[in-house]
Amino acid sequence: MSPTPTPARPRPTIFGRGSYAESLRIGEILRKETVGGALLVAAAVIALIWANSPASESYFALRDFKIGYEPWHLELSLGAWAADGLLAIFFFLVGLELKREFVAGDLRQLDKSIVPVAAAVGGVVIPAMIYTLVNLASPETLRGWAIPTATDIAFAVAVLAIIGSHLPSALRIFLLTLAVVDDLIAITIIAVFYTSDLQPLPLLLAIIPLALYTYLAHKYRRFFKINAAAAWLILLPLGAVTWALVHASGIHATVAGVLLGVAIPVLRSQASGGPAAGPGLAEIFEHRFRPISAGVAVPIFAFFSAGVAVGGAAGLGSALTGPVAVGIIMALVLGKPIGIMGTTWLLTKVTKARLDSSFKWIDVFGVSLLAGIGFTVSLLVAELSFGHGSLHDDHAKVGILAASALAALLATLVLTGRNRQYRQAEEEEKVDSDHDGIPDVYQQDGTAG
Repeated sequence: MSPTPTPARPRPTIFGRGSYAESLRIGEILRKETVGGALLVAAAVIALIWANSPASESYFALRDFKIGYEPWHLELSLGAWAADGLLAIFFFLVGLELKREFVAGDLRQLDKSIVPVAAAVGGVVIPAMIYTLVNLASPETLRGWAIPTATDIAFAVAVLAIIGSHLPSALRIFLLTLAVVDDLIAITIIAVFYTSDLQPLPLLLAIIPLALYTYLAHKYRRFFKINAAAAWLILLPLGAVTWALVHASGIHATVAGVLLGVAIPVLRSQASGGPAAGPGLAEIFEHRFRPISAGVAVPIFAFFSAGVAVGGAAGLGSALTGPVAVGIIMALVLGKPIGIMGTTWLLTKVTKARLDSSFKWIDVFGVSLLAGIGFTVSLLVAELSFGHGSLHDDHAKVGILAASALAALLATLVLTGRNRQYRQAEEEEKVDSDHDGIPDVYQQDGTAG
């Protein structure tokens, strides 16, 4: 009698459907970032028009107007305040989102986190290599190798909302996660490679308010959830002092934003009331600060950073053909898709996983093109690389704007057709035959949690 054959184990899949709760949470974030992306683009366009108009001197005078208190190293121009101060709010949310994803989100599971994390790394390494190769003969421009490494989530999501409203939620979650990990890598690069004249004393002193901020946020999280004014009066001043000391240490102050975000508690223990107590402190803070970041901080930063005088058609042509702009355009438009797609494909071969049956590789390619929209963090790294207002900085900004527009256009061409094909599938996913508030497809997959 022959032995009963052992049934073959199903091959693991990538880009499988996440949990329904995670899908709802990501959808809410994407809706808010869509508005922010539209404001960001509008602010950048206004800055470009103003900087190249007959009234351009007034724009640069406004951008370079200084305000602050010099003994605390805080007499900064309005442009610097936007880059160092307002952008710290954006990175505070990055810190919140990173902790939320890796502590309580779907990415706490290795099988779900390995693909977007590895793809993000590939989407950083390949663009950096391409920029470096293009600028190898120009040592003074090599310092900008990190400019094309980051993805602008607000800009990319705004484009995705317009062209891909019916694309599967897993693809949108992948783009958001990819951008968040991208930002983590970018802020690490900023902290390690773009720190000049490090001052150990302010850095050590920053540990004191940061530690107190962390202790209070964890110890009294229920109190701060209920009393919003207390959070503003207690935690915000501690955060501001931490930011000022990190800024004075020579490390870019946006690093403080990430640290303050990561310090906020995410998991809700029994002591805090458990799930019945409602959203945790991190979720409360995200709800309060995301509109400020998307609607105020990032657009103002874009306004002061995107304004570059191109000097007419001749100046624009010179900027676009220079090694800085060429390297950035090639890195973002070609390097990002190659890095992300190549890494994802390689993972399917190494792990013998397969793409989820509901997707095609052309979908992943379209999202990879969207990841080539580098704007907010790229503009920041350009200023850190070459100095605010320098010729190379101006050329870098032209390259970033051109690459972002080209990546958005190519992604639109790829994803618009795919979006139409997914429209019917999306309607089927909403079917809830037992009327329990959870679509049947999530219950069939066992991912309703």
